[in-house]
Parts: sequence; C-alpha cells; structure tokens
Amino acid sequence: MDKFRMIFQFFQSNQESFMNGICGIMALASTQMYSAFDFNCPCLPHYNLAYGLGILLVPPFILFLLGFVLNNNISMLAEEWRRPQGRRGKDPSVLRYMFCSMAQRAMIAPAVWVSVTLLDGKCITCAFCTSVPVQTLGNASHPHLSQGEVQRVLARIPCKDIYNGQQLIANEVAVRYLRCISQALGWCFVLLMTTLAFLVRSLRPCFSQAAFLKSRYWSHYIDIERKLFDETCAEHARSFAKVCIQQFFEGMSTDLVAARCHLPRKAPADAREAAEKLLGITDQSTMNMALKSWHRCKPPLNLHPPALPTGNGWAGEGQPPTHPSAPRRETAAYYSWV
Repeated sequence: MDKFRMIFQFFQSNQESFMNGICGIMALASTQMYSAFDFNCPCLPHYNLAYGLGILLVPPFILFLLGFVLNNNISMLAEEWRRPQGRRGKDPSVLRYMFCSMAQRAMIAPAVWVSVTLLDGKCITCAFCTSVPVQTLGNASHPHLSQGEVQRVLARIPCKDIYNGQQLIANEVAVRYLRCISQALGWCFVLLMTTLAFLVRSLRPCFSQAAFLKSRYWSHYIDIERKLFDETCAEHARSFAKVCIQQFFEGMSTDLVAARCHLPRKAPADAREAAEKLLGITDQSTMNMALKSWHRCKPPLNLHPPALPTGNGWAGEGQPPTHPSAPRRETAAYYSWV
C-alpha cells in the first residue's frame, strides 16, 4: 500500500509526471481493450480488408485524440496561441515545444495498440487473406474454380469453421504464413519506435540544449502562471462572496432592528480580512475589466515595478522604469564646550 501511495504522490508532483502516469494508464488500458475485444472477421472478399485495417488504424486514432483530450495543457496551448499580442510576445518555440510534448505522450497508447495488434496477427490475417500466394503454398491447378470463386474461398481463411478450401490451400498454412508476416511487421514497428525515441532523447541535447531548456522553462512558467491566476481569482471570488453575504445579513439585521426586533449583533472577525483580499475590486464591471485586461494585455515578463492599470490597458507604456532616488546624505556636527 505504501508503494502505491508513493507512486501516486510521484504522479502528483508536477504536470509532466501526472501526464506520464495518464499515458501509462492509457497504454495499459489499450492492451486490456484489445484482449477483451471480440475479433470477428466478416470473411467476405470486399469487407475483410476494410475490417482488418479499420481495427488496426481506427482505435489508435481515437486513443491519440483521447490523449490530447486528457492532457490539461491543450487548453493552455490553444489559449496562448489565440490570445492577442498585448504587452507580452508569443514565443513560437515555446508553443512548438508544448505541442510536441503533448503529441509524444499522446502517441504512446496508439503505438502500444498497433504493436499488440501486429504481434497478434488477426488483423493482417483478415485483411490480406485474399493475397495469399496460392501458386507457392497451395494447389493453383485446382479445377472447376474461377478467379472470383478462389477469392471467396481465400476470404474464409480467418473463419476456420466455415473454410472449405483445403484442396486449394490448407488453412493452417495460410494462417501461419500471414501471422509470420504480421509479427515481423510488429517487431519492425517496435524497433522503429524504440529507435526514434532513443534518437530524440540522445541527440536533442547535442544540438539545441539551450533552446530546449528555454522552451521547457517558459512552458512550465505558463502552466504555473495559469494555476496561480486561477487560484487568485478563486480566492477573490470567495472573498467577494463572503463580503456580499455579510452585507446582506447586516442589512437584514438592520431591518429587523428597525422593526423593533432586537437581535444581538456581533461584528465578524474576518470581515476586514475578506475586504482586504478584494484588492480594491469591489464590483462586477471592474472585475470583468480586469479579466479582459489579463487576456488582452498580459504584463511583460520583467520584475520592474508594475505600472498602474488604466481602462483595458496599462499606464506608463513606452516609458522607462522609474528607479528609486538615491538616499540623501546626512551630516552630523558635534560641539564641545571648553
């Protein structure tokens, strides 16, 4: 139990660990889905190819989209890409890093599905059973069979219970031939994915380590900034609601006192604290203006003293930052009586 708790805490440590855990769970879920899937080839010449390739390619595409949907950074990437320029520039390298990072994680579950499907061999057997070389593996000179009839017989190879072409080609021979080809493709796919992952991990620091660190840092900054902004807005909304409710009950208490219903009144201890958290934003229109200003005119990424907001923009734009004046030198004079 302690090990599972440690793993869960590791997944919650940061955004990347959390998304890696989600992708690992999706990869395991894809294998369980394939093992629980009831594969039924239609065994018809014109439907086997569509069914086999559909099972091979459509679920990976759905898992790829699902990986993007479960990634919390997709909304952050879209917001950063579509927001106005404002007072903060948009770095294309940071957006590209965020998209590539999400795409790499979203590709894990589809790659597992394709690998398991190819290694199992049912899809390739169903899709390409009509392409078995009868001249090499069977009896191509079987009489009384036209080309269309041969195709119909070969299409029943995946369905062993209704296959009736043992004189043309043995069912076990055709299935083993197609399964060997499918497993070879599966191992080649696994080797290709492993090689690509190795090259990306090992060669990227050799060429663009500084750019990679910069993009990774600012992508983390955008994520943390968004979380802090949401927390600040939630705290402001809580304080705003608390002050509104307190004012409502104070007004009701005043009305009851005016109606000669004497009730004990006790000032809330946290009223001043809740009012201080409002930061001067005490009505709906001002708050809406602040939210629009954050979206349109995000402050630049520097640590100079902030300019005062005016309207939907910011005051002091284009002016150099003001520096504090130098401390005034004071001189002390000492007098002695002789």
